[in-house]
Amino acid sequence: MTDSQPGPTIPESDIAEVAAVLRRSARPVVLTGAGVSKESGIPTFRDALDGLWAQYDPEQLATPRAFRRNPKLVWDWYQHRREMLAAARPNPAHRAIAEVETVLPQLVVITQNIDGLHVAAGSSDVIALHGDIRRNKCFDNCQGDPTLVDVAALAWDRDAGPPRCPHCGAWVRPDVVWFEEMLPAAALERAYDLSHSTDVMLVVGTSGVVQPAASLPFAAKQHGATIIEINPEMTSITLIADWHLSGPAGAILPLIVAALRAVPDHPPEGPPDA
Repeated sequence: MTDSQPGPTIPESDIAEVAAVLRRSARPVVLTGAGVSKESGIPTFRDALDGLWAQYDPEQLATPRAFRRNPKLVWDWYQHRREMLAAARPNPAHRAIAEVETVLPQLVVITQNIDGLHVAAGSSDVIALHGDIRRNKCFDNCQGDPTLVDVAALAWDRDAGPPRCPHCGAWVRPDVVWFEEMLPAAALERAYDLSHSTDVMLVVGTSGVVQPAASLPFAAKQHGATIIEINPEMTSITLIADWHLSGPAGAILPLIVAALRAVPDHPPEGPPDA
């Protein structure tokens, strides 16, 4: 979508209440999913299976077994996806989330997206649960997990498939989480720790289907957090949300940011000084 998307029909009072809740938050967390990236024109994984790639099942393109069997096929698929992402830019939702951080510097973003647009928009603390498609790493992680490899610095036959790791000679692969793989342990542990300690979780553009990320709002709710969901559709998370704001994130989040800036600083709790 573009920046000119129509505004949602949400009562101003709801926007103001959500902004007030955020303004009082001591440990705010944002969880984002594919819906945020979609507003930048980025197709979902399965939507990208078009043209020549329509004949393939995802398990043929995004598993360690598939890469071992045919590294060139998998590498070419991810090059195709990178080309689709090349023109993508942060949309108003990404920028609004980054702007929230200027009011609430303790904000942490947990994302299921692999496009790096939260960082590009200016968010400083981003946990990319599923990796970052812009990066590459050694398939064997020979120097530690992950062993990142700067492909631009390598000389190899780009038509032959992926390059080799300069350290150990293993294939280089995208730094993303494939089917049959565990999420990065440190990232997942921190995401759960934040979900257990946050007082407000803003859940934006996620279907609430993909695990284990889908469990994070439920963990936050169980530990007493207020859940604010922004999504055009109802999801499993809607059932536990304190607010469900229906509409595109790129239209709703800027309204929340404007209201957030209008909320006065929260006065300290306790009796006034004598």
